[in-house]
Amino acid sequence: MRDYIIRAEHLTKRFTLEAGFFARNDRFVYAVNDVSFGIERGKTYGLVGESGCGKTTTARMLVRMYRADSGSIWYTPETASPAENILEYTRTQIRRYREKIKYVFQDPSRSLNPRLSVFNILTASYRYSSLWPGKKQAWEEASRIMEEVGLDPRDLERRPAEFSGGQRQRISIARALIMQPEVLFCDEVVSALDVSVQSQILNLLQDIRAARGISFLFIAHDLRVSCYFCDTIGVMYRGLLMEEAPAGDLYKTAMHPYTKLLFADSSSSSSASEFGEVKTTLEELSGCPFAHRCPHADARCKKEIPEWKTVADGHKVRCWLC
Repeated sequence: MRDYIIRAEHLTKRFTLEAGFFARNDRFVYAVNDVSFGIERGKTYGLVGESGCGKTTTARMLVRMYRADSGSIWYTPETASPAENILEYTRTQIRRYREKIKYVFQDPSRSLNPRLSVFNILTASYRYSSLWPGKKQAWEEASRIMEEVGLDPRDLERRPAEFSGGQRQRISIARALIMQPEVLFCDEVVSALDVSVQSQILNLLQDIRAARGISFLFIAHDLRVSCYFCDTIGVMYRGLLMEEAPAGDLYKTAMHPYTKLLFADSSSSSSASEFGEVKTTLEELSGCPFAHRCPHADARCKKEIPEWKTVADGHKVRCWLC
């Protein structure tokens, strides 16, 4: 049995299309449709797909920013301890859970309060948690973490506007680390950065994982970057996982046409737009979500959602033709 620290089972989520007192309740955005996967302790799971495929919605359900419509999310605090369904947590339990599960957002310029000093940004949540050690010790911890992420402890009194984009992302990472989390959710953390800075941030996260033994959920649209950083990749499309495989083998063993398309797109040999646009998520799925773009689709693909089947050890695919 694999040691999963977080495991999602059959998650679904839909949003009402309109808001307000006179809004209709019969139109929905079907964001996540029956998603199941697990994050192994000390390893990195990558969720990859085009914009709007449901990656971020899935991640936000795992931290209870959104509540799942159905399914379960199992959290195992320690190896061999019983798993707990966080959808059944009380408010107090959710607060304790979020002390161990931290989120790093895509755009640090928007996620960091420009009015606060770096120290206050790092400790804004910390000071109201059950782990708060007092300001003096928190300053010492913040100084050590600033060094760990490649910044000067003297920068704790500065403000976000005084830093570059890459430095602000390091501050975001430091903020996530200060409470000694068990899992780090990285949501497109390098997509807003220059290419030269992206590799620095990825290497920093690799060093953090090696030093701390943290588990990661890594969300990205670039399949090649994800294969470099992750242990396991889940390829997502229109709220469904289409393929899952070990990251080191996926470029050789990819079976689903959508996975192959993403690899081709990232190598610039072709563009995903050549195969059509992503179909609207305003309709409930009635067949393979990729059928309208797949050059190999047949009548069955358009009528029936493919089964989520295992084709090799650690390799799953959702395709009638694979």
